Amino acid sequence: TEAIGLYNLGQSCCLNSLLQVFLMNIRFTRILRRITVPPSPAQRRSNVPYQMLLLLEKMQCGKRKAVGPTDLARCLSEHRVELFVQHDAAQLFLTLWNLLKKQMKKPELVEELRDLYTICMQERVACQKCSFEVKSKSTMLTLPLPVLDASSHRLKTLEDCLQYFFRPEELTGQNMCFCQQCGRKTTFLQSMKLVHLPQTLTLHLKRFCFERSSRTHKLSHYLPFPQELDLRQVLTESQCQADDSEKATWQYELFAVVAHSGSASCGHYCAYIRSLTDCKWYCFNDSEVCQVSWDDVRCTYGHSNLYWRETAYLLFYMKKQPQ
Repeated sequence: TEAIGLYNLGQSCCLNSLLQVFLMNIRFTRILRRITVPPSPAQRRSNVPYQMLLLLEKMQCGKRKAVGPTDLARCLSEHRVELFVQHDAAQLFLTLWNLLKKQMKKPELVEELRDLYTICMQERVACQKCSFEVKSKSTMLTLPLPVLDASSHRLKTLEDCLQYFFRPEELTGQNMCFCQQCGRKTTFLQSMKLVHLPQTLTLHLKRFCFERSSRTHKLSHYLPFPQELDLRQVLTESQCQADDSEKATWQYELFAVVAHSGSASCGHYCAYIRSLTDCKWYCFNDSEVCQVSWDDVRCTYGHSNLYWRETAYLLFYMKKQPQ
């Protein structure tokens, strides 16, 4: 299928970019094509998976260079997704995913959707005065990676951001926890371990920084990310809670980048996506789609002095196929 653009309906660049990332993912569209069509017209109008499928079919009939996602946008507004406002791509991605999961009626499709996108973690908090500890499993749709460390120093690479995210953290002072064994508040050590990684791994670079004055500003400094990412080489043994057969699947290649240009209060999103059919990179900028090179994608690494330039905000990596 040819790459088809999506018309901007009025500040819908964020939605358009995310829709392209979903619909260019063959594994996602395989799930989408097997949904149950809702019986009544009213149900069909308000069903996000069904409206997404209709949009995909409209894009694939190949008559036009771009189509309008009007019916899907109207459907999303029924589910309290505001139209004609600036969205944060990480939040909107979570909202879309939750609506898809909630409205897919077949349990096996919901399971496949989870397998495709969700990350499994183990969180552990341990008292530093005695042996008391609590472990809990959690799932995440994205890994929200800080781009600055605790001292506000810039992290240099994506690998640094991943290592920093998984570092153990001491909970002291106001953050101390009550220890059941000690019978008082003590210093705890909080740590996260990776248990399972999905087929499509989503990394969120936290480039929007909330200041005490409640203003948001954008961190646009240079932060390179690789085309190929092997999590076994990035994380240490103590940051993983997985067996060798699970870890053997932790080799990824970059599939898509959702990039933001402009400031925190006024900006624009577009998506760079590697087609899974012809392996070429394309830039999806609303209704405009053009083939680009890896060098063009690398332009989204960021630049300290040019905050209005495009900077990568969401990275989507896909598991490499076993050779």
